[in-house]
Amino acid sequence: MHKNKPINKKDQVLTEIFEICQKRNDYVFHNDLVKDISKKVGFGNPFDATKIDNKDKLPQILLDNDFAVIHLGNGKHQFIKGINKVYHNFEPIQETLEWTYTKSLLNEYNSSESNILSVANNQRILHHFLFGKDTEFDSIDITQRPKTYFPHRTKTSFAYNFGKDLYIELNNIQIEIDLTIEFQGIIGVFEGKNGKPESFAVYQIYHPFLYYYKANQLSELKGKIKEIYGVYVVKTIENGITNLKIWAYTFENPLDITSIKFVKSVCYHLKL
Repeated sequence: MHKNKPINKKDQVLTEIFEICQKRNDYVFHNDLVKDISKKVGFGNPFDATKIDNKDKLPQILLDNDFAVIHLGNGKHQFIKGINKVYHNFEPIQETLEWTYTKSLLNEYNSSESNILSVANNQRILHHFLFGKDTEFDSIDITQRPKTYFPHRTKTSFAYNFGKDLYIELNNIQIEIDLTIEFQGIIGVFEGKNGKPESFAVYQIYHPFLYYYKANQLSELKGKIKEIYGVYVVKTIENGITNLKIWAYTFENPLDITSIKFVKSVCYHLKL
């Protein structure tokens, strides 16, 4: 049993939908139901109701019954048993590094997720984390330097396993990739957050991972991608010091979202 938490309107929406699904013994539901319940309880953004980026934000009824929400595409969602299949707890930090930091004009201008990744990229921290180098990339030959690809949204279709018991087909879904870095066939796809989340929704890094895995199987990129990492960057400010905590993951079975595998973690203390 989890400690009871205050209920907000978003929690109310999911709680009512879950109770409806329980009564009819069918845990698949459509956006139409989300809109109806959102209107009923006065929650102004029904499209956000099913988006929960860490398990601590789940409403109490889901925590108590060990259910989480997944997206099925075409306006459909499903409550599935097993919160820890949907969310992954961050591993302990393995290494802490002091990183000499020259503060630029716009570095602290806003605290958005894109700004977090921009600062980490501009400071060569992401290069160092993925490839173990930084200033060595100051080559005139662009093929000898990592390439950065900025945030984009794209529509695609996926089919993959959710463990042994569930097969998911997502048709024409929109995915968001916060940042991509590529160097000599190694790709890192990044998600950024503020604060101190203890967990994250695996699909946030899995869908971008699968997007490039699929490209490596079927497109003009076939066979050219050597490795793909899903990377999570969390910014905290502790005692006036900015820390960037970074975790890298891959998937042992690329077609199973539950096969997430931890690779490494580093905390970078930004030292002025």
